[in-house]
Amino acid sequence: MSNSHDYKALRREYLAEPLQRETLQDDPVAQFAHWLQQATEVSPDDATSMTLATASASGMPSARIVLLKHFDQEGFAWYTDYESQKGRELAENPQAELMFYWYGLERQVRVQGRVERLSPAQAEQYFNERPFGSRLSAAASHQSQVVDSRATLERQVEQLKQRHPDENLPRPQRWGGYRLVPSKFEFWQGRENRLHDRFRYTLTEQGWQIDRLQP
Repeated sequence: MSNSHDYKALRREYLAEPLQRETLQDDPVAQFAHWLQQATEVSPDDATSMTLATASASGMPSARIVLLKHFDQEGFAWYTDYESQKGRELAENPQAELMFYWYGLERQVRVQGRVERLSPAQAEQYFNERPFGSRLSAAASHQSQVVDSRATLERQVEQLKQRHPDENLPRPQRWGGYRLVPSKFEFWQGRENRLHDRFRYTLTEQGWQIDRLQP
């Protein structure tokens, strides 16, 4: 008989300021930028952490935390190994959702849309901006592939380091960037008694349509 773990009594109250239609910006990217700036002031180390949810061609979902590296009106960008699980799933099904959660502000943002690869030039620029240790790890590791031990990984990193003492390490062709081009946003603000504020932006031919959703 397995042990039962019951957390029904574990709860908290949301007491943040309300989110109202008249305070929302008409452009969701501008609204996101405003909220992200506030999040960086509260917890700068975690503000750009986001859950990236992808799905295989058969529809099996998977999710993991990645870091937002830059965004603009064209979309939200991150970098990874094209041959990783998320890379393979995006090749099969180039759609995804991003989810940001900012605990100190009691806020969530969901961003949904199609995904495209960034140009090799953009990947090259960002790769060369990374610390040498991060570049070594990206080049040495075949992300999501089975490895027999950590010692093997460390040996692969050390071998690369010895081959590039000048730190002039080329970007692996399997490593690059992605951009999610948004078609839908949801801004969620926690409120008292779980009567949360939720606003959805949906891209239409006339622009962004904004609707309040029930919690």
